Amino acid sequence: MMDEEIKSKIEIPETEEKEAGNLSPKILVEKLNFFYGRTQALKDISVGIKENQVTAFIGPSGCGKSTFLRCLNRMNDLIPGTKVSGKIYFDGTDIYTRDIDLSELRRKVGMVFQKSNPFPKSIFENVSYGLRIQGITDKTILEDTVEKTLRDAALWDEVKDKLDQSAMRLSGGQQQRVCIARALAVQPEVLLMDEPASALDPISTAKIEELISDLKENYTIVIVTHNMQQAARISDYTGFFFLGELVEFDRTSDIFTNPKNKKTEDYVTGRFG
Repeated sequence: MMDEEIKSKIEIPETEEKEAGNLSPKILVEKLNFFYGRTQALKDISVGIKENQVTAFIGPSGCGKSTFLRCLNRMNDLIPGTKVSGKIYFDGTDIYTRDIDLSELRRKVGMVFQKSNPFPKSIFENVSYGLRIQGITDKTILEDTVEKTLRDAALWDEVKDKLDQSAMRLSGGQQQRVCIARALAVQPEVLLMDEPASALDPISTAKIEELISDLKENYTIVIVTHNMQQAARISDYTGFFFLGELVEFDRTSDIFTNPKNKKTEDYVTGRFG
């Protein structure tokens, strides 16, 4: 379990301290460093991510924000030659301990990638895939879960009459929502989203943004985005990454209207990046 001294090291925005009684974050990161070989991608990152909120991370390309996102469910473990130090606590448990169940961690902390990646299977088989991997074969459970998660992903009405058709035949925006439904089907607590709308048209992007805002009622959302307007529209908290460092983290309204760091101000006002 995380120690009170560690919790006290994480800066909590003053406005949040006034509004919230329980300040324990869903995910607590302390002094995280990450290396690709000899190249350091993340430098001493400490931040708390609140439950049932949308937290966005912004910054120029190559600044470490996607690497950070993948650290939160240990997806970077799949890359040879990487090294990590520091602590990441999920509900008080350090996820980098040796005895952690990675399959269970990645079930609880799901991920949606930048490019939609539906399997070459039917819509139904895509959404139910995770359940089948867990050994669930009951037809009623599978059908109920597929319907519920497609509704949660705001896609049910568009596909309910063609669940047996290939997901590859859907539009890009629909494919991304199938991937979101697939992630939701295994009942995660946190949803990580790496540029989920970057390859989509404006109408599909608007649907994904609306969906994210709806999902935070039941899930904790962490999103990486290059689109600062998107971060301003949908997130409750925003962190600015630059050259592997988390320069500033605060309520989104403060980051975009009253940043405390000059680098943050220069980035959000378009002076660089």
